[in-house]
Amino acid sequence: MPQLKPLHLDHAPAVLAFELANRAYFAASVPDRGDAYFDRFTERFDALLAEQAAGVCAFHVLVAEDGAVLGRFNLVDIENGAAELGYRVARHVAGRGVATAAVRELCGVAAERYGLRTLRAAVSHGNIASRKVLVKAGFLPVGPAGPADLGGAAGTWYRRDAERPR
Repeated sequence: MPQLKPLHLDHAPAVLAFELANRAYFAASVPDRGDAYFDRFTERFDALLAEQAAGVCAFHVLVAEDGAVLGRFNLVDIENGAAELGYRVARHVAGRGVATAAVRELCGVAAERYGLRTLRAAVSHGNIASRKVLVKAGFLPVGPAGPADLGGAAGTWYRRDAERPR
C-alpha cells in the first residue's frame, strides 16, 4: 500500500524519475517545468529541503512499496495557520482515487503535524481532474484564481479547513 512520507534527501532519485516519466502528462494540465528544472534538479531539490527545514513549506511524496514515487503533495507558503496545497500524481495511477486519498490524508497531517487550520488550492478551469480531487477531498470553491496564480491560466481558488484525524 502506498505511503505518504515527508520529502527526504533519499527520495531525490525517485522524484526525478517520477518527474521525467510524467513530464508530458503533467504539461497537458499545468505549465511545464522546463529543461532548466531537470538540468538543475539536484540544486532545486536541495533548495526544497532547505525550505522544508525552515518551516516555510512541507513537501511529501506518495511512495509505492517498491520505492517508486506515485505522487507529490506539497504544503507551501505556510504562515499564520494556513498553507497552499499543490499536488501531482503519476499518469498510471490517475483516476483511481490515489490523489483524493492522499489529499485527504495530508489534510489531517497538516493539522496534526504542522498545526495548520486552513488549506487553499488554485486549479485552472481546464484541469477537471484536479477540481474533482479537491471537491471529493472536501474543498469548496471560494473565488477566481487569475493567471498570476496559475502560470497564465484562469481558474478557481478552493479552501478547506484542516482537520485532526478522529
